[in-house]
Amino acid sequence: MRQIILDTETTGLETQQDHRIIEIGCVEMVDRRLTGNNFHQYLQPDRQIDAGAISVHGITNEFLEDKPRFADIVEDLISYLSGAELVIHNAPFDVGFLNHELKRLQQKPHIEEISSVVDTLVMARKKHPGKRNSLDALCDRYAIDNSRRDKHGALLDAEILSEVYLAMTGGQEDLLLEGEDSDGADHNHRRRVNLEGELMLMQVDEDDLQAHEEYLNRLQQQTDGHCMWLK
Repeated sequence: MRQIILDTETTGLETQQDHRIIEIGCVEMVDRRLTGNNFHQYLQPDRQIDAGAISVHGITNEFLEDKPRFADIVEDLISYLSGAELVIHNAPFDVGFLNHELKRLQQKPHIEEISSVVDTLVMARKKHPGKRNSLDALCDRYAIDNSRRDKHGALLDAEILSEVYLAMTGGQEDLLLEGEDSDGADHNHRRRVNLEGELMLMQVDEDDLQAHEEYLNRLQQQTDGHCMWLK
């Protein structure tokens, strides 16, 4: 399955006031593995950015002066998104802005016509009812490092959301680049089977025990205190 984790930054909050997209960030996953085939673009909105928006993402009009417009990148974007499942946190916001940009150009399909959409905010609310489910709150809940996120940024937030999504839907062990060795370089703590099928256990040292304890603690945080191995 091909999935695109997507986020945008905008000049303001309302498409009804003709606010525009100024950054698009997309991270591609195929079969729950990051591919590195990402899409990232800053955009010239041809309007002023609200001061409140600048305080959130830090993107200024001066920075965007030489950037392309949405019309310049729309064909590449549609080609990139077509046929994928989009994973978005608070999807109505980003999809609404993308459709607003497409509508401005006329005769362009809506996002829902080229891609299916999964809203991780809806998923999180079902999984953690009554709790805070912002991206930062989910990072805390699933022990995901978001220390780089001093400001919002479309590509950075998409990268963080990919980790959150994998943690919510089955674990972060799937967060690998295609072609990467999932076993890693150090095999000393893993079980191995020889050609005759005899099971061999490698001897565990103090570093292995500490790594195992840290892993269980991460599981405890990711499962809200329900790690069965710590019962």
